[in-house]
Amino acid sequence: MRLSAVSYLNTKPFIYGLFRSDLAGEIELSLDIPSMCAQKLLTGEVDAALTPVAIIPELPEAYLVSDYCIGSVGTVKTVCIYSEKPLSEVKSIYLDFHSRTSVALTRILCERYWKIQPEFIPATPGYEEKIGGDAAGLIIGDRTIGQEKRFAFVYDLGEAWTDWTGLPFVYAAWVSVKPLHPELIARFNAALRIGLDHIPELTKILPTMPGFDVEKYFRENISYDLDEAKWLALNRFLGLIAGENGYRLYRNFGVQILV
Repeated sequence: MRLSAVSYLNTKPFIYGLFRSDLAGEIELSLDIPSMCAQKLLTGEVDAALTPVAIIPELPEAYLVSDYCIGSVGTVKTVCIYSEKPLSEVKSIYLDFHSRTSVALTRILCERYWKIQPEFIPATPGYEEKIGGDAAGLIIGDRTIGQEKRFAFVYDLGEAWTDWTGLPFVYAAWVSVKPLHPELIARFNAALRIGLDHIPELTKILPTMPGFDVEKYFRENISYDLDEAKWLALNRFLGLIAGENGYRLYRNFGVQILV
């Protein structure tokens, strides 16, 4: 089973579970930035990927092959816009090149929630140092840790989405472009569950991050269950980005089909 997973801290429980499970000897796992996970799924380099959900409308068919995801219910901490001024005074926003989901979410929130029209600038490596004055920046993942100390204003996208919609948010999900065998899905879910059930043990072997409570982040900021509320949120978000083109999303071998 060829897998690609996001290389961020929030994925560590999944990785820990996979390599503690009976699937360990049957998987080939690559760790990538979110945009590369999506690319490998599109090109068929992997059988399933923990991929940014914004890629789903571009797939001929998308199968969610796990009961787990990378989501949040309110504050997520590691998907934020940083600035020296309030967003109402911001003229441009650098967009993190790591994840298309967070970029799409930024555009939606600016238009519909914050009611602002900044210039969006595709970022390149090192753009974090360009944030200042009336230029803000979207930063995601582990690179956000400690950034709140640098900037006067921090806008958490998970918190903003929930304030606007009343729903949780799904950043990444385990997606395949073809159905997988039910037995394999059951084993895969069991492996991921092992990691989630052993978070205290996992945090003991991860590098320490001064001023950042890793276990609290896993338990309170990241929400891993792909429950019905997240289903609603996922389809709300996909509907906003897919527009008239629509999308086809399957869950559990097409038992539920949403178009």
